[in-house]
Amino acid sequence: MCRLMGYVSQDRISFDSIVGKDFSEFISLSSVHCDGWGIATINHNEETAHLDRAPETAATSQYFDEALAKVHADGALLHLRWATKGLPVSEDNTHPFVYKDFTFIHNGAIFPPSALDPHIDSKFAALIQGDTDSERYFYFLMTMIGKHGFVEGVQECIKTIKSTMDYSSINAMIMNEDTYIVICEHHPERHPDWAPADYYELKYRKDAHGVLVASTGWSQDGWVVLPNHQMLVIDRVTFATRVLPL
Repeated sequence: MCRLMGYVSQDRISFDSIVGKDFSEFISLSSVHCDGWGIATINHNEETAHLDRAPETAATSQYFDEALAKVHADGALLHLRWATKGLPVSEDNTHPFVYKDFTFIHNGAIFPPSALDPHIDSKFAALIQGDTDSERYFYFLMTMIGKHGFVEGVQECIKTIKSTMDYSSINAMIMNEDTYIVICEHHPERHPDWAPADYYELKYRKDAHGVLVASTGWSQDGWVVLPNHQMLVIDRVTFATRVLPL
């Protein structure tokens, strides 16, 4: 289980600047989600995403502080990992995952982690380095995006998982240089025993700077809840937003 955050903005900006005074509260969630952190940035009109990640607790990691200080981007994802039982804590299992200008983070679990293997195109299967369902989810998304385009490919991917696989949550964020998509698809009753009922909810805030989306567990006053079984699509050129069914 994990915590997700991502933004796209009109100008290149830091996480501190776009999130504001409560950003440290979000980072404090790594006291539980302590098995790794990762930051990926992809600026509009750039062809390659930049990645920093480590299997460490963000709140106590000097490398995290250094990576965070370097962020000056108009698109970025941030992930705090709490490893699914049975999956090792390692850099290869740490989010985000990156392919060219696509970057991806996930919260939840697909059972078993190998369930997606038969659905992944061989050229993407050859890129898998870790043990997680999340990395496989990413490459299944890439497979479907290659066949159907970005928005339609995401919808087809989720349709397949929903109809054929067992999962607690497939909440995710996927971004490239032109589009940012947030997937909200989960079984609320399968949240961790200790966690509140809204654990899997995703919320977003749109203002003059851009669009910010994040998991719950910290101050999000005035944010909009992204309904379950929906996805938020943000055009990075016009900053138009759409909420589409999954």
